[in-house]
Amino acid sequence: MFVTVLLLLVTLCAQRGNGEERAEAQRPGHVSVVIVGGTGDLAKKYLWQGFFELYVNQVSSGNTFSFYGGGLSPADTATPVLFEILKAVSCSRDVSQERCALLKEQYLRLAQYRQLKTLEDYQNLAKHIEQELQQEGITEAGRLFYLSVPAFAYADISEKINNSCRPTNGAWLRVVLEKPFGHDFRSAQVLASQLGSSLKDEDMYRIDHYLGKQVVAKILPFRIENKKFLDPIWNKHHIERVEINHMTEVMTLLTMRLPMNLSSSEEVLQNKLQIFSSMLPLGRSQAVVGQYQAYNTAVQQELNKTKDHVSLTPTFAAVLAHIDDAQYEGVPILLISGKMLDERVGYARILFKNDIFCLQNHNSVHCKPKQVVFYFGHGKLQYPAILVSKNLFKPVLMDGEWKEVTEHRDVNILGLPISDYYVQTPTEQREAYSELISHIFAGRKDSFISTENLLASWGLWTPLLNSLANSFPRIYPGGADNGDLLDIRVKGKDIGYNSEVVILSPDQMGGMSTNGFQVMQGKFRGADMVSAWAEELVERLAADIQEAAEAAVNEGGVFHLALSGGATPLALFHRLALHHFSFPWRNTHVWMVDERCVPLTELDSNFHSMYDHLLQHVRIPYYNIHPMPVQLNHRLCVEEDGGALLYEKEVSKFVNGSSFHFVLLGVGYDSHTASLFPGSRVDELGESLVAFTESPVKPHQRMSLTFSAINRARTVALLVMGKGKHELITQLSRVKDNPGKWPVTGVKPADGRLVWYIDYDALLG
Repeated sequence: MFVTVLLLLVTLCAQRGNGEERAEAQRPGHVSVVIVGGTGDLAKKYLWQGFFELYVNQVSSGNTFSFYGGGLSPADTATPVLFEILKAVSCSRDVSQERCALLKEQYLRLAQYRQLKTLEDYQNLAKHIEQELQQEGITEAGRLFYLSVPAFAYADISEKINNSCRPTNGAWLRVVLEKPFGHDFRSAQVLASQLGSSLKDEDMYRIDHYLGKQVVAKILPFRIENKKFLDPIWNKHHIERVEINHMTEVMTLLTMRLPMNLSSSEEVLQNKLQIFSSMLPLGRSQAVVGQYQAYNTAVQQELNKTKDHVSLTPTFAAVLAHIDDAQYEGVPILLISGKMLDERVGYARILFKNDIFCLQNHNSVHCKPKQVVFYFGHGKLQYPAILVSKNLFKPVLMDGEWKEVTEHRDVNILGLPISDYYVQTPTEQREAYSELISHIFAGRKDSFISTENLLASWGLWTPLLNSLANSFPRIYPGGADNGDLLDIRVKGKDIGYNSEVVILSPDQMGGMSTNGFQVMQGKFRGADMVSAWAEELVERLAADIQEAAEAAVNEGGVFHLALSGGATPLALFHRLALHHFSFPWRNTHVWMVDERCVPLTELDSNFHSMYDHLLQHVRIPYYNIHPMPVQLNHRLCVEEDGGALLYEKEVSKFVNGSSFHFVLLGVGYDSHTASLFPGSRVDELGESLVAFTESPVKPHQRMSLTFSAINRARTVALLVMGKGKHELITQLSRVKDNPGKWPVTGVKPADGRLVWYIDYDALLG
């Protein structure tokens, strides 16, 4: 399954100290290890290897082991699969080939597969373990269950373990749970409650493999060891920004108050919770999301969905966070995570302000970026490291498990050649899962996620996730072809994409046709833009209109909607009539943007079309419908009859400040909008809200809202659809404002919002 990228950002905080805290000494004895989901991908790639390394390290410690791979499949089909996995485990370089072969043979003899599907299966497993203990005459140390299964199965399996597999006589029980731990605050709370009914806090080990990475574990020790250098500059006066690729945990380790006692996991936890309580709320303006081009196709194939299935799941997210305290006030913290980017790398960077300006020697070390980089691995460097730019300070070399790197490859890391850094790296690189498995065995809780931290983190992220629920991610092709599509701009406490118009060429799409697109969001002519295939675009526009209606009714009890005529909005009318049964029509007043000077009963009438396709199908009071009075005194659009002035007075009477809540406009091939055409003397209309205009095509006479009326609206939507409009959209993306020549460029809401709704045919041709 694809992992929602926002859940990567929401990767939660753990209750941990510096990695040096040790659990109380535990008695040696027999340990039963059960991997539920023992033939799955995670078990195959990491878990069996990690437990083999544990076995190798403990083989002479007085502990004995049994290993069980559990799953839903029958034993006769799953056992061969399990043993193929076990044969692939490997030893470290310091173990001889002969000893490695012997250890692997012993490991295979100690392992077996058991079907774990029903309560009876778990009861039989418990009986088997107890019989083995009795037959061998050995003391039980504990039982370790690793749940490498989807989170929805946790509660049921935990209940079975508690009811049938909990050890006695002082032996311990440890149940390991993989993320995600819920999908929002409420679901995390429910899951925590369900697990709490079967397991004690000391039984549970919520795991995130990033917490086992060596560089992450050394962030706090590094800050303490280099306290005399960092204390004067670790604040808002010197930090320009913080960038974190992947997880919230790193943010708390970088920004929390240093504990008096680093080995006290409780003090570390409380300091982290203090950071959460100081975070400014996260909303829609603090995030951007994206989705790589091929994602929808992959989802359709994986989930057996039809080609019209649309997933809005982001595969890229950037979030701008701020901490509301004296030390970090105003410091932007960028949390970034994504798939199919140019480079797979995890890092955290603290970039410091540089007040030195080199007038001539721009290559001087003094003018280069001042930064501390915690490099988790992968990427160009290929090994985990802590890097400090040489124009900042020389860091203290940490314990004997770390070494200084003096010979460098020719690579650049975040704007500096590697030779411009002091570099420290672990003397021996260890895989994160192996590290965490050793901590679980030792009973160390400092590398795992506590319930308090779990809920505090979800409390921060859930409002943001809710605000993004209906957001359309920006489409990007993936890899180096992304170019500057995902570049972001920080403005105060808000974040947005730097580029406005989002149009990908076939080359950027890897040769794929535009049929692969679903929805994208960006900017057009400086205003918001939503683009999708026609059907999805109409669905989005209808939903946005209903959202605006409900907000207006909640605020003032009434919603004023002005609709254009023509063929373009017909699909929208059908959508509103047939799918939006909860639309607040009884509180809605429908107005005309423009009307042809024909009797309202004729097919050419905009009102006739609107009534035929929308109004007769919804429960709107007749007195809430406001057709334009183009026919007075048995005459059509005669200036002396005062129809335009009459409609203007009606608008002024019913609409507060003559400001419609929502105005829907179309755009003609000649860029006209409403009935405001090229060559019209729109500047002569002054502050009039309604005017008679002339069309170059029959019927020539029209009545129309003016720019003065349109630009008073709270929201103006410009709907552009069809391949025939592609050339127009291309021209409009280049021209300056000139309402006389390009009338639609005169649409500029004074205090409201303009949104372009452009389908892919019009946008991409």
